[in-house]
Amino acid sequence: MLKNYIKIAWRSLVKHKVYSAIKVGGFAFSIAACVLISLYILHELSYDKTYPNADRIYRIVGEFNDQGKVMRGTAFQAPLSKAIAADFPEVEHIGRLLPNALFYGAGSNQITTEDNPESVYEQGFTYMDQELLDMLQLPMVYGERATALTDPNTLVLTKSKAKKYFGQGNPVGKTIYLNGDKTSPYTIKGVVDDLPSTSHLNAFQFFLTLKGVEFYPGEQENWGATNYPMYLKLKKGTSVEQFEKKLTKTAQDHYWVPNLKQTENKRAIEIWSAITLHLQPIRKIHLYSSDIEDYKQIQQGDIKLIWLFGGIAAFILLIACINFVNLSTAKSANRAKEIGLRKVVGSYRSSLIAQLLAESVLYSLLSFMVGLLFARLLLPLFNSLSGKALLFPWTDWLFFPIVLGAALIIGLIAGVYPSFYLSGFRPIAVLKGQMSEGSRAPILRNSLVVFQFVASILLIIGTLVINRQMNFILHKKVGFDKNHVMILQGTNTLGDQIKTLRTEIEKLPQVKAASVSDYLPIRMEGIKRNGNGFWKEGRTKEDPAVSTQFWEIDENYISTLGMKLVAGRNFSKDLATDSQAVIINQKLARELGLIDPVGARITNGMAFTVIGVVEDFNFESLKGDVEGVCMSLSNSPSMLSIKVNGQDMQAAVREISSLWKKFAPAQAIRYTFLDEGYAAMYADVQRTGYIFTGFAVLAIFIACLGLFGLAAFMTEQRTKEIGIRKVLGASVEGIIGLLSKDFIRLVFVAIVIASPLAWWAMNQWLSDFEYRVEVEWWVFVLAGALATTIALLTVSSQAIKAAVANPVKSLRNE
Repeated sequence: MLKNYIKIAWRSLVKHKVYSAIKVGGFAFSIAACVLISLYILHELSYDKTYPNADRIYRIVGEFNDQGKVMRGTAFQAPLSKAIAADFPEVEHIGRLLPNALFYGAGSNQITTEDNPESVYEQGFTYMDQELLDMLQLPMVYGERATALTDPNTLVLTKSKAKKYFGQGNPVGKTIYLNGDKTSPYTIKGVVDDLPSTSHLNAFQFFLTLKGVEFYPGEQENWGATNYPMYLKLKKGTSVEQFEKKLTKTAQDHYWVPNLKQTENKRAIEIWSAITLHLQPIRKIHLYSSDIEDYKQIQQGDIKLIWLFGGIAAFILLIACINFVNLSTAKSANRAKEIGLRKVVGSYRSSLIAQLLAESVLYSLLSFMVGLLFARLLLPLFNSLSGKALLFPWTDWLFFPIVLGAALIIGLIAGVYPSFYLSGFRPIAVLKGQMSEGSRAPILRNSLVVFQFVASILLIIGTLVINRQMNFILHKKVGFDKNHVMILQGTNTLGDQIKTLRTEIEKLPQVKAASVSDYLPIRMEGIKRNGNGFWKEGRTKEDPAVSTQFWEIDENYISTLGMKLVAGRNFSKDLATDSQAVIINQKLARELGLIDPVGARITNGMAFTVIGVVEDFNFESLKGDVEGVCMSLSNSPSMLSIKVNGQDMQAAVREISSLWKKFAPAQAIRYTFLDEGYAAMYADVQRTGYIFTGFAVLAIFIACLGLFGLAAFMTEQRTKEIGIRKVLGASVEGIIGLLSKDFIRLVFVAIVIASPLAWWAMNQWLSDFEYRVEVEWWVFVLAGALATTIALLTVSSQAIKAAVANPVKSLRNE
């Protein structure tokens, strides 16, 4: 019987080629989209699950509620880990990480080895405790894990980096030099397997020991500086909730407050007395850290995107299923006599349902086969849009059973309504020819078409708003000139020669100005940040510290980056007193309550005189407000920013490259541009926009496939009516309008439903940005016009075909 069902289903599929192509094509495209999104979601959900006993590994997160504004962070004082290890028997391991490029060695470095004096740039350096290496149990290729980071000036590197610098042999015991510093060599004590792409620590390739490290005198015992993220592993059976409460109370009563009392700062004591500590499971770090102030090197996802993309996949699949239902029921008149005759000759309704479900499953299986092919072909494009390196899990034994099961389930779900609907025809009515009205647009079919276009219009509006926000971000005035600024990297290896290089570059006719500083108003590898607390001088015990950035710049920095001085003056290399002077931004002046800032004295433990105020500028994502900045005249030599006139950029790059070879013949030149770095800060927003655009186009395409099929069948059912109307004098335009208006009416209903939903959803998304566009009325008008135009063009092709047909052909049998 099953063989017979399949044979009949195949004959039906081959007989109605256009109808079958629309069904299979719509299904296949939707399945391709679902497969790609599923691969993305599975990849995101698989982060940090490879560590042994990962269910007992946590990251410590601090939380502070400042009058309703909740702030979360992962940076703590250096001695906190030692104190927790001593006071909490529940803790099996606790270890620190220090990836902050503010500290020499972390972030990026120029590498040389004993065998190769050529200086090579590498990213992915972080300091790490031996205890953290023990906790994560990273697989060792060479060396002993238990002693890999126990000695000063040792490091562990990944297998790929070991192979790059030392070939296939065992590199343990060999030496690496950082930034040409031969006085402080690092000895390799271990090699670990490359961290998987699904590790939030995947960006790190070199792990430097924290043993014997002290970045300034007393740093490892300083309870006033917060720089270290910390991980811990609890012993089996420990209650996380009870441990969090105990940890918070102990930290407040025995660590923070007693040490802060020495400063006599009441406000600081109040703040640290209100901070609570929480344990974030390591498996949740990747997707649940968007509201946590984090070290920027980790790969961070967002659970909101998982839900968003999952919803898009569900919508697209629903649209395809709706096509199947609509086309099956619309074609009911064509199959009515077949169903009627089968019932007359003794077919049971159950057997008819089984036959129709078999057809549905066959369509689903074919669609899955074509959809998997489409997904495989589109995977490279999807990877480039999403920024991932996803692979098809052909070798996973679960893959094909899951695909087969999904094809059967979707085929059965999509075929349930059509099979019950078609099998319910009364044979007497059918054989009398009374089924033609049954194929007219019923309420269910209209509702399903409306749903399709609601989903499509939501995606169109989302695409328009995301692209508007991205355009706004890239072209907003941010308080500095990001155009035509070349950033020369790795200049710290030049030592004192960097100032000479800057002078030589400034002599080039293509160059307007040049500045030496690692502190730039963008986020990229090697850029430094230094959070400090500042007070008015003499108010350190009465007032809370104002959290701000403390940057080291030179006298050319403000002119090179096109910042605007609104009060006071710039630094001067000829004034010795400027070594104790600072330039601040307007935000910091307001937060410190400086009505006339120039000449005011401020302190962060060291006292400075304010000599100038610059206009506020955005140096972090536009998702947040402008922060305070205090800039001092100092030396931060890893980057050289060069303002080029822009008329002949290629010539400028050639001249600068030629100069670089004279100063650093053994080191390849590395450079980027400030505007590229700024745009890269919003790569995630751009990717979201691209993906939204792609899926919006796909949703509209699938919906229009269904609309095309419906229009074709509705036109077919009204062929005789159209012939009569033409005989009675109806115009072509009138017939086109008659056949199109019902569909266009449904699109208008969809616009009315989708618009408020899209307005709410887009305002929710935009709420993450401090600086954002408004969701204006014309966005809804444009989205509605696009949907209406596309629907009209789809339906009109069939309407015009029917309207220009010869009425004699449609009426000759009457």
